[in-house]
Amino acid sequence: MQDFNGKVVVITGGATGIGFALAKQFAEHGARIVIAARRRERLAQAAATLSASGAEIRVFECDVTQRDQVEALADFAWEQFGRVDVIVNNAGVLPTLSPVIETKQEDVQRVFDVDFFGVWNGVSVFGQRFIAQGTPAAIYNVGSENCFFSAVPQGGGYVAAKHAVLAMTEALREELPDHIEVSLICPGLVKSELGEVTNDGMDTDRFAALAMTQILAGEFLIVSHAHNMVRIQARYEEIKVAYVKYAPRYQGDDEFDVRTLGARFNWWK
Repeated sequence: MQDFNGKVVVITGGATGIGFALAKQFAEHGARIVIAARRRERLAQAAATLSASGAEIRVFECDVTQRDQVEALADFAWEQFGRVDVIVNNAGVLPTLSPVIETKQEDVQRVFDVDFFGVWNGVSVFGQRFIAQGTPAAIYNVGSENCFFSAVPQGGGYVAAKHAVLAMTEALREELPDHIEVSLICPGLVKSELGEVTNDGMDTDRFAALAMTQILAGEFLIVSHAHNMVRIQARYEEIKVAYVKYAPRYQGDDEFDVRTLGARFNWWK
């Protein structure tokens, strides 16, 4: 989507951090915006700042882990503007750091509830309505550099949730009709209120401006933090070496390829 002038953009976790910085970017491009978050006072502060710049803003209290609240957010947005064109599934939390074998299940579940199932709720609720609406629309899921490798030592639950967001977003891109664009926003360390570690991250507005450049270009993967390529190359080199050594290519090696077999035997439509 290359033109946001007059479009309606809904952003979860939009009162602070990356969500708020993206809201400012969309506002600069003429969008009408609904920001959703759990804290009423931060929503009010964000709305005041955005309104002062001339943007048309609405706010809605929403816990993305509760599907009925995400449904209510969608109802509100359509009631206010008569349409929605973009959903940015941004709301997220950081993990409680501990080794995988010592991490409490409830701590992992808390991260998954927000960082994965919160995104899934937004995708499902807004995606179905975008299909019914039938006009050009976009779904932007905020993942992380942790979609591609483990950037957070002793944060296995968080890294797993972000890997899951990547997998879900890749599937979504294949499944949705052509009028719905899908992108995955993959920030590295960016300044936010999520935790003390973020104090040393990239300036939030700098990141949002970089992300918007890629959004306007229609990119699927929206990236930042150039040093990530060192980690990514190391991971995929290890995969490549394993395959070359133990499962090298051969003539007809698609004999057990799931996609090839699925097409042959009509396993899916």
